[in-house]
Amino acid sequence: MNVSDFDFHLPKELIAQHPSEKRDHSRLMVLNKTEKTIEHKHFYDIVDLLDENDVLVINDTKVIPARLIGEKEETKALIEVLLLEEQEKNVWQALTKPAKRVKIGTKINFTNQLTLECIRVHDEGLRDYKLIYEGILIEVLEQLGTMPLPPYITEYLEEQNRYQTVYAEHPGSAAAPTAGLHFTIPLLEKLKEKGIEIIPITLNVGLGTFRPVSVDKVEAHDMHHETYTVSKESALRLNKAKQSGKNIVCVGTTSLRTVESNYNDGFHEGTYSTNIFIYPGYKFKAIDKLITNFHLPKSTLIMLVSALSDREFIMNAYEEAIKNKYRFFSFGDAMLIK
Repeated sequence: MNVSDFDFHLPKELIAQHPSEKRDHSRLMVLNKTEKTIEHKHFYDIVDLLDENDVLVINDTKVIPARLIGEKEETKALIEVLLLEEQEKNVWQALTKPAKRVKIGTKINFTNQLTLECIRVHDEGLRDYKLIYEGILIEVLEQLGTMPLPPYITEYLEEQNRYQTVYAEHPGSAAAPTAGLHFTIPLLEKLKEKGIEIIPITLNVGLGTFRPVSVDKVEAHDMHHETYTVSKESALRLNKAKQSGKNIVCVGTTSLRTVESNYNDGFHEGTYSTNIFIYPGYKFKAIDKLITNFHLPKSTLIMLVSALSDREFIMNAYEEAIKNKYRFFSFGDAMLIK
């Protein structure tokens, strides 16, 4: 399968630079994967599109202010670091620019509050750092770091919490699970009142979000590992829902990858690592419906979405979205595939 099969032309003006004024007022394209129909709604209509036979799985990860700019200790050269994932206690893997200036033993200072010492060098600008600081790390990062917005968002975000879901709870992500950005507390309450169960899982979004596909053949792409956690309560609730024949509706591709990675003759509590790569031909084990945003051309995410339906239908839906001037990517509009 060719990566070029998932390419499309996206006018630059459709890349959303800011979130919609109200979270749940984004547009919502509704795709029926069986009947191959397309409807145009708003996100607040999700209350009418789901019912008590649906169970909503959300990713409650919280984005940390993981983008840091510091000085190389020896030369005072500016180095940008994006913390991706904690490998062990106070050792983080990070994207580094310019990476060629950072070798094993290099120290980068961020005022007098934080020092990063490079302990391992990897390809693609990745480095492992030992973090040296006093106090609580998240508090240090909140003082020194900024929200790691994707590179296609070039304008300043006034309200930093708009790149955070309203149910974000567990810090650890380098990017937001953006399909969840459309939900508000009142909207979630309406869903609960309708009898729709909401079950949290946690996947810390890492390098896979930032890494483009650089091969020609889909099958040759290598996904990076990401860490996810399913609590005992969530595993029990998911198993009960599955056994009673309810639909598993994942909010975002991170929730979907967690559900599909974890399901093996049932759901299991614990913390695990996954590098699952879903593309057309994949046989889904647990998920029934997906709420997601519109993704980049030739990305692993548009491949995943195509696997849930079929490539031709999804690519046609993207053409329809462009024709109707839907807003794309992190702060863009949403899609429900049912």
